[in-house]
Amino acid sequence: MSDFLKEDVERKVTLQKGDRAPNFSLKNQDGVEINLNDFVGKNVILYFYPKDNTPGCTTEACEFSQNYDEFIANDSVIIGVSPDSVKSHENFIKKHDLKHILLSDEDKNVSKLYGVWQVKKNYGREYLGIVRTTFVIDKKGDILKVYKSVKAKDHAAKVLADLTSNLG
Repeated sequence: MSDFLKEDVERKVTLQKGDRAPNFSLKNQDGVEINLNDFVGKNVILYFYPKDNTPGCTTEACEFSQNYDEFIANDSVIIGVSPDSVKSHENFIKKHDLKHILLSDEDKNVSKLYGVWQVKKNYGREYLGIVRTTFVIDKKGDILKVYKSVKAKDHAAKVLADLTSNLG
């Protein structure tokens, strides 16, 4: 295993229910700096995904947008984070008519902070990348739920169902 992977082998999602969600600032699809603390008083659906315009990521993003109004009705904001550029996010949103915020984590510092930048394996090859993970953060900024190694299809509906039952 190469040296650059060795330092990341042990990295994993260690944040859990009840932990304070680490604050961060990243640029959105319009190049505007967004701070997680801007959303105190709302539930935040913070999902990390590997790459714009790939099949699984497109499915996940489109399903979150399809359920957007229901998330808003439950006093929630949806934020997607990937290592893609601001320009890539802008194009992804336009191409798929996405309604929610996408943040650019090109240096991967926020992905590392949340423990989702990990060693992945594909066809015997090891590389670093985002492990698809979603954090539901409550109105006070505490983690309400963590979904690890998410399967993209139907994930948004599951998060919405859990959110409404936990709030209900």
